[in-house]
Amino acid sequence: MRYVIISVVKGKAGNFNNNLRKEVFQKLGAKSSKLPAHFTIKAPFECDLIDEVDNVIENFCNNHNKAKYTLEDYGHFDNRVIYMKVHMSEEGKNLHDNLIDELEKIDFINFQSHDGKNKVFHVTVSSKKIQKIYDELWDYVNQIPFKFNCFFDNICFYKWEDNTWKLHKEFNLK
Repeated sequence: MRYVIISVVKGKAGNFNNNLRKEVFQKLGAKSSKLPAHFTIKAPFECDLIDEVDNVIENFCNNHNKAKYTLEDYGHFDNRVIYMKVHMSEEGKNLHDNLIDELEKIDFINFQSHDGKNKVFHVTVSSKKIQKIYDELWDYVNQIPFKFNCFFDNICFYKWEDNTWKLHKEFNLK
């Protein structure tokens, strides 16, 4: 089974991202993820024995406090991805890195540069074949400023099933 580990962006910030993704799809045909507004903790991976991951995340959440971050401004990865910038607090970065340390103890979980400790924290707006409309899309989203104060307060585990991501479990930090 294929899984991904994320932190869902909730409240006004999550609604803003979810609505913006719908808007750019309707106006420009720019597609995005089937996941809700989020930043990625562990990119998709294959796993048959999920209990070990569940236990590690549950234990981690029971022993760690939520941390602040801010969403403000747009960024991009070349002309392939447009995203909302996550300005993670020092506490949030430490929380994230400690979680990665725990997950790396699981034999079948391996982190790469794009999803490890030194990742660029971001919440994607559009990422599916946008090269041909990149300039128009970039100009469009930059007319819609935002700033949200958020909490890294959840770790969600999604599984790929029936051609979409479905919530497997959500864990909340203290």
